[in-house]
Amino acid sequence: MRRTAFLIAFSIAGRVALAQHSSEPSCAHHAKVDERGDHVMGFDHTKTTHHFRLSRSGGSIEVSANDPEDTSSRDAIRGHLAHIAGMFAEGDFDAPMLIHDRVPPGVPTLKRKKASIEWKFEEIPGGGRVRITTKDAAALAAIHEFLRFQIEDHGTGDSTEVSDRTARPN
Repeated sequence: MRRTAFLIAFSIAGRVALAQHSSEPSCAHHAKVDERGDHVMGFDHTKTTHHFRLSRSGGSIEVSANDPEDTSSRDAIRGHLAHIAGMFAEGDFDAPMLIHDRVPPGVPTLKRKKASIEWKFEEIPGGGRVRITTKDAAALAAIHEFLRFQIEDHGTGDSTEVSDRTARPN
């Protein structure tokens, strides 16, 4: 009886230790993404909220300041998103590679199909949005792959399903 109880306790302790150990690389990875992101994007991730949304025609990247009075973060968000909309339209995805420390999925196709994708920056209250649209099936698949990766790597909790709505209304 004691031996059985010991084996059960040992098994449980091992599983708990394994679960904690396996989540450590994920936590460390997310911390590094946040650290690199703050540097590359030019604003503090703890003062802002990211959303990545998938739509039938592409999707959107949306960032807003958590505090409506935080005009410094709002302005930095707008500057960053306007900048990356232009970079992405030209096929330049260096910023996400610097933030995520790897080439995000979909990027090779996004570069190849850049002429068939529109990256449009829009100001929204508290921040900005990049609307991404295409009529090209391969480009659309790459956009969705890229946005799903962003959702996962930034840990936003956004839906990875395609929706009719790309972003919240202004």
